Amino acid sequence: MGRLARLAVCLATIWLALPAHVPAQRAPFDEREVKAVFLFNFVQFVDWPANAFSSPEAPVVIGVLGNDPFGRVLDDVVMGETVKGRPIVVTRFRRVEDIKACHVLFISPSETEMYKHILTALEAQPTLTVGETENFTAQGMVRFLTEQNRVRLEVNVEKTKAAGLTISSNLLRAARIVSAPRG
Repeated sequence: MGRLARLAVCLATIWLALPAHVPAQRAPFDEREVKAVFLFNFVQFVDWPANAFSSPEAPVVIGVLGNDPFGRVLDDVVMGETVKGRPIVVTRFRRVEDIKACHVLFISPSETEMYKHILTALEAQPTLTVGETENFTAQGMVRFLTEQNRVRLEVNVEKTKAAGLTISSNLLRAARIVSAPRG
C-alpha cells in the first residue's frame, strides 16, 4: 500500500473515532475526501468472484455514474495504488449502458430518477453499487449518509451476496445493516 493510501486509511479510521461534536477551531471536514477514501477502502474490504475480471492483470475499476462530486480528489486517492496485485483506475460514465467493467460504482444523486433502470441493468454484474440518497439501499448496496458531521455507511448485505460479492466483517462492523423491502 502506498503512502497516500496508508494516510487515507489512517484518516478514515481516525475520522470514525472522532467524537460527534466538532469544536469551532477544528477545520470543517471535506465530505468529498472522506467518501473518496471510503470508495478506495471498499476495494480492500470486498472480494469479487474471479469472473469479475477479464484477466489476472485487469485493474479494479472505481466508477462514477452521472455528475461527479469528487473532481480530482478520487483520482488522487487511488493514484499509483494497487490492491491484491491489481492497479486501481477511476472511470467516469454518463450512462449505465457505457459500463463494460466496473467493480465499485458511485451513482451520483443526479441519477436518482434512473436508479431502477441503472440497478436493474447492473443486477447480473458483480458491481458494488454506492449512493448517497435516502433509501438508496432499498435497491442498491451501500449508502453514504452524513450524521452529526460524520460519514456513515448503510449496507444491504442481501444485495451484495446476490451480486456474488463478499464484504469483510471489518467493514460491516462500521456499517448499519439494512434489508431490501419485500415486494
